[in-house]
Amino acid sequence: MPLTMAPNGVQTRVKKINGRDETKRFLENLGFTEGAILTVISELGGNMIINIKDTRIAIDKTMANRIIVEQ
Repeated sequence: MPLTMAPNGVQTRVKKINGRDETKRFLENLGFTEGAILTVISELGGNMIINIKDTRIAIDKTMANRIIVEQ
């Protein structure tokens, strides 16, 4: 399921990242690598606050739709 559908406060694991190579590289630099564990903290407007690798990151929902996660 896309990251935008993940429930708040539940740990999920990154399964796959869709998109162009630049997009994949950008997300990997932020810590969104396959197998990484993350938690959705909150959703504010068109953005999502994500806790990944002990860091909180804000990404927009269009970018979050490219991140496929599993519980």
